[in-house]
Amino acid sequence: MTTVRAGENERPVWRWVATGLALLGLLDSLYLSWVKLAGATASCSGIGGCESVNNSRYAEIYGVPVAVLGAGLYGLVLVLLSLEGRLLEGRETIKMVVFGLSLGGVLYSAYLTYVEVAVLRAICPFCVVSAIVLVALLGISVIRLRELREDDETGRE
Repeated sequence: MTTVRAGENERPVWRWVATGLALLGLLDSLYLSWVKLAGATASCSGIGGCESVNNSRYAEIYGVPVAVLGAGLYGLVLVLLSLEGRLLEGRETIKMVVFGLSLGGVLYSAYLTYVEVAVLRAICPFCVVSAIVLVALLGISVIRLRELREDDETGRE
């Protein structure tokens, strides 16, 4: 078990890893948001189809760039992880919300990856980074929830 509790003190190993991943995802999404909103060219020439993906009809939902939604997701996860470290109560709820956000992100990212491969026949490396970050966040969320359950089963607070 990677989380050790001494009373109300918790060594937040997995929370720090999740925070780093969410920060990486936020930076990735902010870059893609800037590319989309500024009409710039993504810097992945020769290694992917960023332009095809970024200029497709799948890159927006009701006029909002998907990358902006991703940045919002990662930003919300960062806020929640920060709050979790400061709260004495409600940590379990925050862990569940981060799990739900990660799961939703993974499912939508899987759909977008399918669109990239099967419909657009182009891969955006920045989108792949985001997908990998979301899968890792989901995995860490599962570990954190499992530790929470183990703590409940052993009677630790």
